[in-house]
Amino acid sequence: MTNAHDKLIGPVPSHIVDAAHLLVTPYDGRVAEYNIATWLQLPGLANLPVSLLVSYRDGDKRHEVSVDHGKVSPHAKILLSGVARLPVRKKIEDMQIRLRSAVPTATLVVEELFIQAVEATRQNSRQASA
Repeated sequence: MTNAHDKLIGPVPSHIVDAAHLLVTPYDGRVAEYNIATWLQLPGLANLPVSLLVSYRDGDKRHEVSVDHGKVSPHAKILLSGVARLPVRKKIEDMQIRLRSAVPTATLVVEELFIQAVEATRQNSRQASA
């Protein structure tokens, strides 16, 4: 499922993966939500589009969810962020944050990476208003 032009930004520690409260939705079933943001330096990719992805294993299947897309600045920097909604049947394992580009990335500098399970109170208030 990984593309030849995917680069690992970083693995997600299991204590962060396990902190998510599963939300039950009518279409996706159980879903875990995570806030993700990363500042990257991508020398050689100035003005090119890139995508932020989450890949994970659920039971014996590997899945991939898109988080954000953007164009790298002329200074070869980009901020990508969003909420990753991961459908879950069994248990999320081996969660990774990845960058996908149309051309090979020789160098990837991660200035900052933030990952946090969405708070249960936010999920509960959204469920009540739906």
